[in-house]
Amino acid sequence: MFEVIYMKADYEPWWAFEGWEEHIVKKMAFEQEEEALHYLHKTLDEFRVKFPKEQVKDDKYWAFWSVKEQCYCESCEDDLQVYHGIIWSVSK
Repeated sequence: MFEVIYMKADYEPWWAFEGWEEHIVKKMAFEQEEEALHYLHKTLDEFRVKFPKEQVKDDKYWAFWSVKEQCYCESCEDDLQVYHGIIWSVSK
C-alpha cells in the first residue's frame, strides 16, 4: 500500500507530534506504486506553484509554506508559521 498524506499544521510533517493525524487534510491510498508516484509528483508540483518555500527531509516528507500564512497561538502569545506537509508512506 502506498499513501500520500496532506496535513496542515503549525509544524513540519516530519515531527509527527502526538495527535498529528488530527491535522490530516487529505489521505490518498494506492495499490500500485506507479499510480501513487504520479499522484505524489503532481501534488508536489501544485504545491511548488502555490508556496514559495519548501523543505524536504528523508525523501518522504515535504513542508511548504508562505511567510504570510501564520496562526496565532494563545498559549504562547505569538504567531506561528503554518506548514502544508506532504508525507509519502509505504506499508506492506
